[in-house]
Amino acid sequence: MPVSQPQARRAEYSLNSAMKMNPPDASWVVRLAAQAGRFYPAEPARLGSDVDGYVRAAQGLAGPAPKAIVAPHAGYEFSGPIAGSAYARLAQGREQFRRVVLLGPSHYEQFTGLAAPEADGFATPLGTVAVDRAAVDRVSRLSEVRVSERAHRPEHCLEVQLPFLQRVLDDFAIVPLLVGEASAEEVGNALALLWGSRETCVVVSSDLSHYRDHAAARALDRTTATRIESLEGDRLDSQCACGWQPIRGLLRLARQKNLRCRTVDLRNSGDTAGPRDRVVGYGAFVFEEVAGT
Repeated sequence: MPVSQPQARRAEYSLNSAMKMNPPDASWVVRLAAQAGRFYPAEPARLGSDVDGYVRAAQGLAGPAPKAIVAPHAGYEFSGPIAGSAYARLAQGREQFRRVVLLGPSHYEQFTGLAAPEADGFATPLGTVAVDRAAVDRVSRLSEVRVSERAHRPEHCLEVQLPFLQRVLDDFAIVPLLVGEASAEEVGNALALLWGSRETCVVVSSDLSHYRDHAAARALDRTTATRIESLEGDRLDSQCACGWQPIRGLLRLARQKNLRCRTVDLRNSGDTAGPRDRVVGYGAFVFEEVAGT
């Protein structure tokens, strides 16, 4: 969870306003934005401007579009600049990526395995993102995957990634999965089923260390980043990252697929907008396919 959240009054947000910007099929079940006005701005113009600014500030990062990224999920005031570093790279695949497999830890509901949504679309102030129902139905056949709208309804970790995806990609659908108590093998199995080809990318939503002082957080987060870069998922735990379980699953499959991981940003809330005595760590990681493999 983030250190704190902006206390701005939540702006009025409705299904109708989302549909006006990106009308879904009338029969769709849409998961409304639960955190607009809290974790990120509810006003579309400001939201788009803020996200564009975070990405633009990181556009000096070179390299091809990654197959997967890890990006933080706190309030944009705190983690937006770090997330922008990951999405500046993902933007290289603007016309390539048509499906985003989106994973993150469940903060509000406890369960075993992974949870898929019932919804056909996820709304944000920028519009409604389609859910790839065929892919969701396919992965839901795995014994470790359940369907739980209750788990998805209040969750912020996937929702805060959506405005970034809406600004850096063109026409895409999502496969949103929340991860509860799940092994690296279980998460890896779900990812393997959804891995696809050049049209599919993976986004894992996770913050790093929580509520240490600035110096202690920097030290722990550097260690965690080294383990992630080395694809050493078995050396991650809840002290390293709140999303350690989905990250472990990604690292397991990244090793099998011979992906290379690089850290493109590593900061904490004390570096961006918060005090330094009690910080949350944020990392941006990109996973690239090695040429010739």
